[in-house]
Amino acid sequence: MSEAPLLEVERLAKRYGERFACREVSFSLFPGEVLAVVGESGSGKTTLLNLIGGRLRPDAGAVRFRAADGGVLDLASLEEAALRRLVRREIGFVHQNPRDGLRLGVSAGANIGEPIMAAGARHYAAIRRAAASWLERVEIEVSRLDDLPAAFSGGMQQRLQIARALVTEPRLVLMDEPTGGLDVSVQARLLDLLRRLVDDLGIAVVLVTHDLGVARLLAHRLMVMQRGEVVESGLADQILDDPQHPYTQLLVSSVLAA
Repeated sequence: MSEAPLLEVERLAKRYGERFACREVSFSLFPGEVLAVVGESGSGKTTLLNLIGGRLRPDAGAVRFRAADGGVLDLASLEEAALRRLVRREIGFVHQNPRDGLRLGVSAGANIGEPIMAAGARHYAAIRRAAASWLERVEIEVSRLDDLPAAFSGGMQQRLQIARALVTEPRLVLMDEPTGGLDVSVQARLLDLLRRLVDDLGIAVVLVTHDLGVARLLAHRLMVMQRGEVVESGLADQILDDPQHPYTQLLVSSVLAA
């Protein structure tokens, strides 16, 4: 791992009325590292992800991102146009519902090709070759290149969304429950794919999940949130095998009892 963090989140806060969705959240993320953020519904996980990705603006705190040119930018205060450019080039987002991350009216190939074009590619044949290559990487037959996403199963749509998010090889990828809503066999296949792609590309990932099994399989480190606050963080295996905070103990014991 690089000595310099790719992402530094410092005392991030977001409130709605009297309720804090995120409060005093701080952590660092290094290149090639996967951080899983876990907690029950309403714990602030998805709000945190949206704050990091610039989809929400925080009420306080900083989100410092080390760009490819070495400059450190605070995403929390970056102007909208600059933020959009940076996100398009260096930050990918994988939604729980793949339909939120796909354009349903264009083909699978066009879904993968659009981010390449947005990054500056203009040669049609090269874009199409790259799209076909990425279909193979996410285990979709190249013969489906011109099919619409609606013709795909839920698991295939999720794999297509992952290809769209990763095709420009972003340095940071934010994943919101990427295996949620899929049956167990499809989940297992998708998790194997994600683990392989993350390792191959060496990308940093912030993964939001309620599934501790997903966290154990994919994450190096774990951060547990409750009511908008971080209650425990550390190495994933260490926390899952020996949780210290009562809330983390409850989460782990509920999985063991299931």
